[in-house]
Amino acid sequence: MPRAVYVLSLGIFTMVTSEFAVAGLLSPVAAGLGVSVSQAGYLITAFAAAMALGGPVLTVVLSRVPPKTALMALFGVFGAGNVLAALSPNYALMLLARVVTGAAAQAFFGLSVSLAARLTRPEVRGRAVAVVMNGLMLGTLLGLPMSTVVGERFGWRTAFWAVTLLAAVAAVATAIGLPRLAAAGAERFGDQLDVFRRRALWLALATSTLVIGATFAAFSYFTPILTDITGFASGTVPLLLIAYGAATVVGNFVVGRLADRHDVAVLAAGLALNAVFLTGFALYADVGPLAVAAMIGIGLVGVTMNPAMATRVHRAGNAGPLVNTVHGSFITFGVMIGSFAGGLAIDSVGLRGPLWLGAVLALGGIATVLPELLRRGRRGRGADPAAPPTTAPDMLCVAES
Repeated sequence: MPRAVYVLSLGIFTMVTSEFAVAGLLSPVAAGLGVSVSQAGYLITAFAAAMALGGPVLTVVLSRVPPKTALMALFGVFGAGNVLAALSPNYALMLLARVVTGAAAQAFFGLSVSLAARLTRPEVRGRAVAVVMNGLMLGTLLGLPMSTVVGERFGWRTAFWAVTLLAAVAAVATAIGLPRLAAAGAERFGDQLDVFRRRALWLALATSTLVIGATFAAFSYFTPILTDITGFASGTVPLLLIAYGAATVVGNFVVGRLADRHDVAVLAAGLALNAVFLTGFALYADVGPLAVAAMIGIGLVGVTMNPAMATRVHRAGNAGPLVNTVHGSFITFGVMIGSFAGGLAIDSVGLRGPLWLGAVLALGGIATVLPELLRRGRRGRGADPAAPPTTAPDMLCVAES
C-alpha cells in the first residue's frame, strides 16, 4: 500500500475530529456562546448540511487543480474555519465557521477516496479505501474523546486550536508524502454529470444512505439507551463507546479485505447482520451483556461497510472526485436522516424506537442490494456484464513530470 494512502487517512482523521468536537462539548459551547444546548446542537446539523451540499460544489471548483494543490487548499480553508471557531465571539460566526469546515471536510473526503483509487491497482482499491476510511474509524475511537478531554480541561475553544494544530501537521505530511499528480478534471462539468444518468449508480447511492442511516439511528442515541434502559452508570458509557469504536476499526479492516471481490455480497451480509443486531438490541436493551454484544455487533457491520459501498459506487459510476464527493453527501444524508428520524421514533415509542427504526432501514437497504446480488449469482462469480466500465477520468491522467 503506497505511503500516500496512510497520509490521506491522517487528513480524514483530522476532519472527523473537528466534526465530532461540538458533539462532545455541547454544554460548554452553548454556555460560551450564550445559547441553549439545542441551538448549539444546530452547529452539528450545519456542519452536516455543509458537507452534503457544499462539498460537491467545492469539489467542482477544484476539479481542474492538481490533487496535491487541491488538498493543500482544503487544509487552508479547513484550518481557517477552525481558527474562526476558536475565536468566535458569537453564535453567528460560530455557525459560519462550521459551514466552512463542513464543506472543506466533505470535499477532502471525496478527493481522498478518489486518490486512493488512483494510487493503487484495481484489485486492491477496496483495501486502499479501507485504509483511508480508518481515519474515520479512528476519529470516532480517538478523535471524539481527545477533543472532549481537551475541551473540558482547558476550555472548549482550546479543542478547536488543537484541531487546527493537527490540521497543520496533516498538511505538512501531505505536502511531503503525496506525489505530484496531474489534475483529473479535464472533462467539462456537463460531461462529469453524465455518469449520474446511470440507474445502477443511484441504486448504489441509495444503499449507502440506508446503511449509514440504519447505523446512526441507533448510534446517535446509544448514551441515553445505555443509561436509561440498560442501566449503566454515565461514567461507564464512554468505555463502552470506545469498545464500539474499536469494533469499527476491526470491521473496516475485514470489509476492506473482502470489498474488491465481493462488494455486493458483503453489503447484503452486513445489512442483514445489522438488522439482526439492531433488533436484538431493541428486544434486550435491558439485559446488560446482550445489549453490549448487540452494540459491538452494530460497530462491526455498520459504518464499516464504507469500503464495500465505495467499491460498488466506483463500479456503478467511476472513481472520480465528483462521484466520490456526491457519495459522501449521500452518506451524510444517511447520518441526518437516521439521527433526525431516530429522535422522532423516541417521541413516538420511547428510547427503543431508534433501534427498531435502524432495523427497518437496514431491511430497506437489503432491498436495494438484493436484485444485483441475485443477478450476479445467476451469471456466476465473474463481473456483471451489465455493469458499466470502471474507467474514470482520473485513471486517464498521468503523473506530472
